[in-house]
Amino acid sequence: MKKLIFIILLFFLNTSNSFADNVYFMDFGKVFNASKPGAEAKKKLKNKIEAETKRFNQLETDIKKSEADIISQKKALGADEYKKKVKNLRKRVADLQKDKTDTFKNIAKTRSDAKKALLKAVNPIVKKYMEDNNIRLIVDKKSVILGDKTLEITDQIIVILNKELPSLKIN
Repeated sequence: MKKLIFIILLFFLNTSNSFADNVYFMDFGKVFNASKPGAEAKKKLKNKIEAETKRFNQLETDIKKSEADIISQKKALGADEYKKKVKNLRKRVADLQKDKTDTFKNIAKTRSDAKKALLKAVNPIVKKYMEDNNIRLIVDKKSVILGDKTLEITDQIIVILNKELPSLKIN
């Protein structure tokens, strides 16, 4: 009985050892950030965020100025006129907050869509790389606790991706 268990264990160790020879890992985050299309998309999104942030900061400054003007005119204005101006100011603030929320949600969606598009472009490249190099399994580097650096294929995938997809179209 012990011999049978030993033989089965030896079989599994031998099988898993040959399986381990065909297991590699790659850093998908690095592929998304360091590849030409990923870096370009990241730069476009960063510029869009900076432009929108600047625009919203200017609108907030304008609203604060309007608020200061209304407060300074409080005694000169009648109660009804003052309430009307305060109501308009509150509406501007609410509209600004809604616009800001919608804008940044759209940017987040664009980022998510760009990531999906890049992943869609990477998948066939990785699949072909697996077939060409007789690889049975590729694991994301985040899931690897410890691994030999020679088993990482991130840089090879980035090189292929840069050749096949020089840019990524984002909205």
